[in-house]
Amino acid sequence: MPDNQHARRLRKRYGKVRNSLFTFLEHPDAPPDNNGSERELRPTATYRKVTGGFRSKWGADLFAGVRSVVGTAARRGLSADQAIRVVLGGDPVVQPG
Repeated sequence: MPDNQHARRLRKRYGKVRNSLFTFLEHPDAPPDNNGSERELRPTATYRKVTGGFRSKWGADLFAGVRSVVGTAARRGLSADQAIRVVLGGDPVVQPG
């Protein structure tokens, strides 16, 4: 057992998820990192830093919703304009199932 407090904490954390650490080796379609998720969050962090954040909860919720729809649509090959029109028309960007 490590004698360093941080090493013990890290060992405990990895012990909890060790069965999932190398999933990408068994499933080639799974990425070995979360860079895609990090890239998806970057525009939101930049917006927050440049503007100093949101002045209302509904503004933050609206921004998050639009980013989610546009980001999902981009991964599906739709433009931002197409995605927003689909959602405003009452249809989901991604079909369930």
